[in-house]
Formats: sequence, structure tokens, C-alpha cells
Amino acid sequence: MSDTSISASRTIDASAKDVFHVLTDPHRHVELDGSGFVQGLDRGDRIEKSGQQFRMNMSGDHMGGDYQVDNHVTGYDENHLLAWRTAPAGQEPPGWEWVWELKSTGSDSVEATVTYDWSAVTDKELLKKLSFPLVPQEALETSLGNLAAAVRQS
Repeated sequence: MSDTSISASRTIDASAKDVFHVLTDPHRHVELDGSGFVQGLDRGDRIEKSGQQFRMNMSGDHMGGDYQVDNHVTGYDENHLLAWRTAPAGQEPPGWEWVWELKSTGSDSVEATVTYDWSAVTDKELLKKLSFPLVPQEALETSLGNLAAAVRQS
């Protein structure tokens, strides 16, 4: 944890391949979300490489209700890393990023870490308006629990 990022980790009793398979399916992100903001996928396919985009339907008081975000995939290493920067729909990402890292700890066990990093946000007005971290530490921990449950159901 730092002044510009928060992280949470959890051991999940599944292979990195199975966990990564769930993470790379944007249709399942509403099921994984611990913040309560993600409402569903608007458009996008399974994530297979950096440079892809997917759009999510969101809702939160911080944005005055319903809104959409475009997620720009910035990191992809099969069964190890998935990262994306989020932006209001149709805009360039202002600098916050979600990073999922998987480290195998056995054939059927993986250490999953999720990081919410806003270190690249430079717009001082945006930093005041959104009051980072917008998503609390507990939401990251909930997301990891949701991921573990989703993998068991797959």
C-alpha cells in the first residue's frame, strides 16, 4: 500500500489457468466486483492481448448515478498478469489502473493480487473531485473472495 495505490492478495485453490480464464471474461466482471459499481458488460470480448478495450455499465453516487467506462487493456501475460486503465466512455484514460497478478503456489493453488493504482493521475482537479482511493481496500478483498467463488463455480 502507498499514497497512490492499494492492493489485496489471497490464495485461491485453483490453477492460475482457471483463475485467469475467469478474469479475462468481461461478462463475469460484475460477478467479481467488490465495489458495487460494475453493473454489466456493454460491449467487449474475452481479453486476449494488450490494446483491447471493453466497455462496462456502471453506477455510483460519485458519478451521479449510471455511467459507462471504457477499459483499455495495458498488460497481458497469460495466466500471470492482466491490467487495464479505466476512462469515462469515449475518453482517454486519466491515469488509474487495475492490475491482477497471479503467482502459482502449486498445481492447484495461486496467489492472486489485485492492485488499484492511481499514481499516473496528474489532473489535480480530478484528484480533488474523486478523492482517491475511490474504491476502498475492503472492496479489493471482497473482489478476491468473489473471484475465488467464481472459479469454484466454473
